[in-house]
Amino acid sequence: MEKIVVCGKYQDAFAGGADKAIVVSGDRAELVSSSLFTSDADVIKINNAVILPGFADVHVHLREPGFSYKETIKTGSMAAARGGFTTVLPMPNLNPVPNSLQNLRIQTDIISRNAAVEVLPYGAITAAEMGKELSDMEEMSPYVSAFSDDGRGVQSEALMLSAMHKAKSLNKIIAAHCEVNELLHGGYIHAGSYAQRNSHAGISSESEWRQVKRDIALSKKTGCSYHVCHISCKESVSLIREAKAMGINVSCETAPHYLLLDDSMLKDEGRFKMNPPLRSPDDRQALIDGLLDGTIDMIATDHAPHSAEEKSRGLKGSAFGITGLETAFPLLFTHLVMPGIISLEKLVWLMAISPRIRFGLSLRPSDFTVFNTNEKYEISPDEFLSMGKSTPFEGMEVYGKCIMTVYDGKVVYRA
Repeated sequence: MEKIVVCGKYQDAFAGGADKAIVVSGDRAELVSSSLFTSDADVIKINNAVILPGFADVHVHLREPGFSYKETIKTGSMAAARGGFTTVLPMPNLNPVPNSLQNLRIQTDIISRNAAVEVLPYGAITAAEMGKELSDMEEMSPYVSAFSDDGRGVQSEALMLSAMHKAKSLNKIIAAHCEVNELLHGGYIHAGSYAQRNSHAGISSESEWRQVKRDIALSKKTGCSYHVCHISCKESVSLIREAKAMGINVSCETAPHYLLLDDSMLKDEGRFKMNPPLRSPDDRQALIDGLLDGTIDMIATDHAPHSAEEKSRGLKGSAFGITGLETAFPLLFTHLVMPGIISLEKLVWLMAISPRIRFGLSLRPSDFTVFNTNEKYEISPDEFLSMGKSTPFEGMEVYGKCIMTVYDGKVVYRA
């Protein structure tokens, strides 16, 4: 069988790039020393090609079962592959909600049939994500990556305390969407200068950080492994930094849009609406500082696709959420690595290594991705493999085109 060899620099999170080659034979691929490929192969040498460990995204919404008009496990996992991700963890805001083993198996059966990459689901913290009683956490525990009620904050402190005790006994992480409902007041963008100037209802930063503060105290009390989803404000960064200094078992993620955008860049278009919202320039800088000093452990996309109609109603009427899997690496490489804000090694740590360490995910040598970091192109949602086409980065010029992604030795994406 004809072989194709792609040569490039293999970049992990710990050392400079080493010369490597990917030997592709049919739909299989192997990473080897660049000196080992055979002379009968067609050799593709790409200037500035980097071979990276497959990325892991601990926060995606694949919408199936229940909302397959927005996304499916097949299309979402294909989008993940196109973005360089070989492992994704989908959130449980589905129908039916995976709050029992019976419901979870509906999702895992679809995953086993249709997933292009590794898909490891969350189990819900509470029944139907209603925040009234705990889900069947013990029954689901062997089959889920962690527990979350993402899309909603658990409002009851007593119930969250019980959830943390149970998660601790099961050696599982609680991953929390932190949001105090009584502080939302119908808001849909950050309660900042743009909202004030344009008479939009705002969401305060306190609605996020107050629950972060509560849950950190509960984590300290229970010893539960606690992870804060999609932090967006400076107060959350400070609280988590202080908690880590005290030795509390807490980690956190932020998303590319919170690092690269703020409310001074808003337009009255649905593609700028997500939850939590884009915060102030000061919040954005605090998040970057949190990356630099290690307070923020990882970057997750919060890939949250919707139909075109659901995102066509402006800031007030559109659904919360944007598409992110296919744009994360090029955006972060262009705007954080190329200007020297962080190194490529640091970005690999944030996107591939740290998520796996924290969530106990396998780092297989047969999972890797290749990007041409010299290729400049414009982000075009029409090219997305995701069914969701809404992104605030539409039309932005970036560097870093995904050439190939290999999961468990199989080529799952090739440009």
